[in-house]
Amino acid sequence: MDLVYLYGPPAVGKLTVARELAARTGYRVFHNHLAIDCVRPVFEFGSDPFWRQVHAIREGILAEAARAGRDLISTTVYSHPDSDPQTVRRFEAVEGNGGRVCLVKFTCSAGILATRVVDAQRKTAGKLATVDGLHRAMAEHDLFTPIPWRESLQLDTGLLGAAETAERIIAEYDLPTLDQPDR
Repeated sequence: MDLVYLYGPPAVGKLTVARELAARTGYRVFHNHLAIDCVRPVFEFGSDPFWRQVHAIREGILAEAARAGRDLISTTVYSHPDSDPQTVRRFEAVEGNGGRVCLVKFTCSAGILATRVVDAQRKTAGKLATVDGLHRAMAEHDLFTPIPWRESLQLDTGLLGAAETAERIIAEYDLPTLDQPDR
């Protein structure tokens, strides 16, 4: 089982690339907001019970997918060092069940992030969708440091389109594609 773990700041293009990568590989997309949207009706966003349940869902899905041999693409905002405990648990959930984690860190300029964050689809999806919110998140959290204890493929989505980004990920991690399944 492969887990392609896409991380970076809000509006960097994680879900856009995840969908492109899924179309080429057949991997399923388990994006950041699936767990959030499940828990939001029950617990206040940002509360301790909210985050405990979000993390439990994510870790449980990853462990079950690894046990089942179900390849996944996951998206997340990584905040150094705050996200380290749950990141370790996610990787253990996959690798402890025979899976492989393929890390990909996305970045782009703050100006491009500000342009993308106001896209109407982000607001409809319940994502961070204002420039003020983006600036606040960047001021309060370190969203640009790579996961320090693991090697990550680092790609600038301000310079690369979704298709080229997906191709680079496929090449770096030698992922099978729908047109070349024995890769």
